Amino acid sequence: MSLLNSPDPAIREAVVQQDLGNVLHPIVQHKSLEAKQIVVTGGTGSTIIDADGTEYLDAMAGLWCVNIGYGRGELADVAADQMRELSYFPHTAMNVPAAQLAEKINELMGGGYHTYFVNSGSEANEAGFKITRQYMKHEYPGQYRFKTVSRYYAYHGTTLATLDAGGMGERKAKFEPYSGDFVHVPPPYCYRCPFGLSYPSCGLACVKAMEAAILGEGPETVAQVIVEPVMSGVGVAVPPDEYLPEIEGLCRKYGILLHIDEVINGFGRTGKMFAHQHYGVSPDIIAVAKGISSAYMPIAATVVKNRVFDSFYGDPAENRQVAQVNTYGGHPVAAAVAVRNIEIMQEERLTDRAAETGAYLLDGLSGLTSHKNVGDVRGKGLLIGVELVKDRATKEQLDAAQLTGVIDFCRDQGVIVGRSGGGRCYGTTIAICPPLVVTRAECDRIVDTLGRALATLDFN
Repeated sequence: MSLLNSPDPAIREAVVQQDLGNVLHPIVQHKSLEAKQIVVTGGTGSTIIDADGTEYLDAMAGLWCVNIGYGRGELADVAADQMRELSYFPHTAMNVPAAQLAEKINELMGGGYHTYFVNSGSEANEAGFKITRQYMKHEYPGQYRFKTVSRYYAYHGTTLATLDAGGMGERKAKFEPYSGDFVHVPPPYCYRCPFGLSYPSCGLACVKAMEAAILGEGPETVAQVIVEPVMSGVGVAVPPDEYLPEIEGLCRKYGILLHIDEVINGFGRTGKMFAHQHYGVSPDIIAVAKGISSAYMPIAATVVKNRVFDSFYGDPAENRQVAQVNTYGGHPVAAAVAVRNIEIMQEERLTDRAAETGAYLLDGLSGLTSHKNVGDVRGKGLLIGVELVKDRATKEQLDAAQLTGVIDFCRDQGVIVGRSGGGRCYGTTIAICPPLVVTRAECDRIVDTLGRALATLDFN
């Protein structure tokens, strides 16, 4: 059954029924799928195609991940060639593509790192927690350093530990109780400062709150701090430039590892290859995924500084090796595709394009602040949030149905936008995160469509 060449309503309906009768979809309510579906059959550049022939400008790059755009046939050739040569062998042995990819990542990070491969961003952060705990047992014998300091409204994945590390109550609620190993502090969300202050007169109260939490828990019990440089889930919250260096300073002061979550931020998305490079910090652990292969194959990684790697190096009898295994980690086919994906990014200067096109798109979206329901527009590179409110003075959030109306209007006009995942807490930001190949004309279309949605819909 193929829908690639000539849309056939009967075939499309058969696929819909096959799906509804057998598939369990994530996040989306199945009852809503019964009423309206997109059956994706193809894509090119920033555009995806429905089985009925409808084209959509994907302003979310899938799930923040299709960085080089859709339709790159050469990656299929790379995958096929690697499958013919070596389809798989456990990564307890070496393989050529994984070694090449690890070297490439080390170069992009500026050197001084080793890479452990997994399959998804959640797994990359999860492995980071485990590596940190084992490291602390090696380096601080007799101390019980196991806690992670995270931020409220953060998102770090869907495993139990990464949900616990995250700070989204609505996402976490159905899986409680948690271990209590994760300590949360207020985020650098300047538009809605948790302290009711304004930058820069705030004196970075959010950093002071983090230090208070570390001291309150006892530094001898804290293993790491985990942060996204730009917080995607709460609505693309961009911190002050001094924030991340100050957090790194706390980690060095108290002997804590700095774990940077680059799952969404990384591989050119913010106008640097990695978002932490905007701020001049040197993380101990970095989780990468999504853009590493632009979602052409599932692959992710936990990247560790050499001083962390060295803690796991020794005679086999010492039993210091990483106590972590992943069946598909370092998969040769996925690694080969990721290597070529990164080469394409470099050849086409997509990181620079993200900075340039992102500035153009941010400027266009900032023009929407003339609408009374646009509270804030913020972003870095091609990672942008447009926060919608009922009232600018009070910053009262839109109702969920109102935000859904904006998203549905855009989709019906052929533009797919996202929403922040804050749910009951600050969940009314439109997220815009197109492929890095997006054109200025497509950016204009995104701005125009969102502007018409705001003008058409009733927010009273």
